[in-house]
Amino acid sequence: MGEPFPPEGLLLEQARTLILEQLEPLAAYEQLPLAACLGRVCAEAVFAVEAIPGFRAAIMDGYAIAADHPPQVGNYWRLVGSSAAGAPYAAALAQGEAVRILTGAVVPEGSAWVLPQELVGLPQISQEECVELLKPCGINPWIRNSDEEAYQGQELLGAGKRIGVAELGRFASCGVNSLKVAKSVRLGLLISGDELISPGISRAAGQIWESNSVLLTGILKKLGYQVTKQIVVADEPVLLRQAMLDLANNCDVVVSTGGVSSGDSDWIRSLVAELGEVRFWKLFLKPGRPFAWGEVAGTPFFGLPGNPVAAVITALQLLWPALQRLEGGEIQSFPRFKVQLEDQLQRNAGRPELMRAMLVVAANGALLARLAGSQVSSRIGSLEAADLLLEIPAEHTHFQAGSELWAQLLRLPIF
Repeated sequence: MGEPFPPEGLLLEQARTLILEQLEPLAAYEQLPLAACLGRVCAEAVFAVEAIPGFRAAIMDGYAIAADHPPQVGNYWRLVGSSAAGAPYAAALAQGEAVRILTGAVVPEGSAWVLPQELVGLPQISQEECVELLKPCGINPWIRNSDEEAYQGQELLGAGKRIGVAELGRFASCGVNSLKVAKSVRLGLLISGDELISPGISRAAGQIWESNSVLLTGILKKLGYQVTKQIVVADEPVLLRQAMLDLANNCDVVVSTGGVSSGDSDWIRSLVAELGEVRFWKLFLKPGRPFAWGEVAGTPFFGLPGNPVAAVITALQLLWPALQRLEGGEIQSFPRFKVQLEDQLQRNAGRPELMRAMLVVAANGALLARLAGSQVSSRIGSLEAADLLLEIPAEHTHFQAGSELWAQLLRLPIF
């Protein structure tokens, strides 16, 4: 009986769709103080309990005036007091009156305009200090509405939305001090390989310093996730089986790197089949062909390739969306746009490819992609300063400089 997936592997979009269709949110929540909620998924909608700022406020330093018509050059008003942030003028203004007002201060009742201070003079008229408009003030009243930030009952953020810096600031401005958020996914990482040793240890012939754990934990941290438990183990079935069950029983997701292909020492796929189910194996993608998806003892399992770049690429393209689904949030992805190749590109036909490249802005403003050197999946240096993943179609082998290609922008937004 044949395997239930194409021999050449699934296309990336097919694999992503299949994984997301088979995952359900964990539905586990916690209440956290506002400062601890950055990057987390909102578990329930957040509403403004009152209008914000809750009063009309001056947008700039100047003079709040009471007038029944638009201010004209030569008009003047009697100065009766002042209004500062936290110390408002207590009374309403009558026609012809003005108060000195500072940015953010309450605009008194009866006032319809704030005159910027650079447009006025302060003459003495009939022994009273007055405010005179010396220059045209335009149509802007320079007053912030009482519900400019939010009106009472307004939804500030919906359930399933990820909380960014701007959302945190807005919540704080609306008096919110804690939020109900989805619990972080407990992520177990299994690194396997007879040849692996820890950095800092002298190498024997054929040994390599293990780097996948550093790469993956760093990338996951950048994306807002923590590795809960990590195990590095040799390619020995008994040890691998024990490690996989340990992670599956204590984590929400098990991720492995290495040992998922078809070599003599590649035990991961057969152990997943024994302990759970392999739902598909192999991607029609470069880098990243030896990839497995399934479950171990009821826990979702991702078998990433052993080559570092391939592990990173498949983690970004498939593991990241899955972690977002488990949190119950909307699935974010890297923005896609078209760029031009800075130089010509020659490659072998075969699989679709995601090439690492830097974004360069030409003198004419054109967006150019500069390839980050050799694209072999073992070369971590191709990730350094990489802004883009260039999407190379399977059937194309040669591209002239200036050729236009789709690219994924790897840089995450600040807000």
